[in-house]
Amino acid sequence: MSLIQLLDFKALGDSRGQLFSIEGSKNIPFEVKRIYYMFDMEKSTPRGFHAHKELKQVAICVKGSFKMLLDDGTHKHEVVLDKPNTGIVIDKLIWHEMHDFSDDCILMVIANDYYDENDYLRSYETFIGYLGDL
Repeated sequence: MSLIQLLDFKALGDSRGQLFSIEGSKNIPFEVKRIYYMFDMEKSTPRGFHAHKELKQVAICVKGSFKMLLDDGTHKHEVVLDKPNTGIVIDKLIWHEMHDFSDDCILMVIANDYYDENDYLRSYETFIGYLGDL
C-alpha cells in the first residue's frame, strides 16, 4: 500500500455552487463512526505528532490549506492539502504531523472508529518501538 493515498471527491454542482458528498464504504474506504473538524489553528503551532494502532482516517482541507507529513517508520512524505474535493487517507500505524495552517484553514477528519486514548502512539520513539514489535 502506498504511503500517500489521495481521494478525489466528485463535484456535484452548477452555477449555484458545488457540493461534495462523503459516503462511508463508498468514497471513504471504511465505515464512518466519527467526524471532527478543526479551525482557528495557529500557523506556527503544528498539530498531530502521533500515530494510531488501529484507527484509520481521511483528512480533508475544507477551506484554506495546510501541510501534512506522513511517516510509516521507513519513508516520509509531505503533502499540501488545499482543495475541498481532495482527501488524504491516514492509515493505521502512520505517524502524522500537520503544520503551516493558512489563517482560514478548516480541517475535517473522518474516522472509522470512536475516540480511544489507548489507540494512540504519542511519541515517535514509542511509534518506532511499536513497529519493531510487530
